[in-house]
Amino acid sequence: MKVLLDTNVIMDVLQSRDPWYRDGQAIFLLAAGNTIDAYITANAVTDIHYLLKHSLHDEKKTRKLLHTLFQLFTILDTCGIDCEKALHSNLKDYEDAVMHEAAKREGIDCIITRDTADLKGASVNVYLPSQFLEKYGVR
Repeated sequence: MKVLLDTNVIMDVLQSRDPWYRDGQAIFLLAAGNTIDAYITANAVTDIHYLLKHSLHDEKKTRKLLHTLFQLFTILDTCGIDCEKALHSNLKDYEDAVMHEAAKREGIDCIITRDTADLKGASVNVYLPSQFLEKYGVR
């Protein structure tokens, strides 16, 4: 199963944000065990770097964490066509529309996010982390 994780799920784990940390961690473990093929978008990587660098105040630690993410997740390139198609998307949030277009292009089975409202109307299945874990019998 190919799943795309939104930035908020990644940051929940990296920053141990309650109450979402445990569900995100369970998804990370599924990726580490090759139970799922997990992806993050290339543009999410730059957002994650920015957020981590400002919370850690340490470029070396930030890059080390990114390296770990690169071991767990496949980086899904965002193409110009994804950006262009997102302009005409029925999704209200442009950033989420770009992610959705990249997911469609790559044949992603679902997007895991805490922001399901902005992906309402997506043609790719969208789950909260807890919903994903329940649906696929991990809980």
